[in-house]
Amino acid sequence: MRFGQALRLGVAAGHMSLWRGSRWRVPAWTLLGEAAYVPHAGLGLHGDFAALGQALEQILPAGQYAGWPLSVVLDDALARLWQVDMPQGAARLADIEAAAALRFQSLYGDAPGLWHSSRAWDTRAPFFCAVPRALLAQLTRVAAERKLALIFITPQFARHWNRWHGALKPGAWFGQLQENTLTLGVRHDGGLRAVRALPVPQDAGRDWLEQTLAREALLQGVSAPALLQLCGAPPPAWLAREKAFDCQVFSTPDGEVALSPAARLAHSGGLA
Repeated sequence: MRFGQALRLGVAAGHMSLWRGSRWRVPAWTLLGEAAYVPHAGLGLHGDFAALGQALEQILPAGQYAGWPLSVVLDDALARLWQVDMPQGAARLADIEAAAALRFQSLYGDAPGLWHSSRAWDTRAPFFCAVPRALLAQLTRVAAERKLALIFITPQFARHWNRWHGALKPGAWFGQLQENTLTLGVRHDGGLRAVRALPVPQDAGRDWLEQTLAREALLQGVSAPALLQLCGAPPPAWLAREKAFDCQVFSTPDGEVALSPAARLAHSGGLA
């Protein structure tokens, strides 16, 4: 492996895309392969993901990248994202984890044991994300067999949030537009209050966006934002500048819009 190079895998529902990224070479991104896979019929996110593992083996030849670091970005549809209010009087980690498990089950109806959860701590409202253990098992198995150093496996929203939250302006909400889903990071008093994934109608214009943000603000008991800072490629109408509300897009590399959904996942959050 050359210094400054690493592998990045984007995993969408039914498709994956593997890239080599370089901080110092041109081009910065080189496509190594893409493959489709069929999730276990009838089991959805509770399947064994064996087909995913087999597809990954096809685009990762044995011995070719031994020792390389590998990072994986997942479509948010393959993960669970949720916020937990701090239990009154909670002082121990176990109290917060128990509250998170109850909240997870009430939101999704799934047994927490089928998922591996991680958290981004905020003393006011811990933010959790979870990935199916069966999915993690396949990714870690193939990485171990190919002798790769697995750096991280993270949902796309968490990847974008980690990269961009420090650049958010005071009072702004964070947004991610991927395919036909707008994922909102609702902020209040500088912290992440809620994460909401919303379907975007095909003809969604500026009015739809402003009405959606106003509705979400009411649901969360906060003021509607005057600014939405967004990852993705929104309709041009969203970017029309007005005094009452503005939508801004974080920098998107040239040509990224034309990539497959799995490839855009792989590029999420840049090379770092």
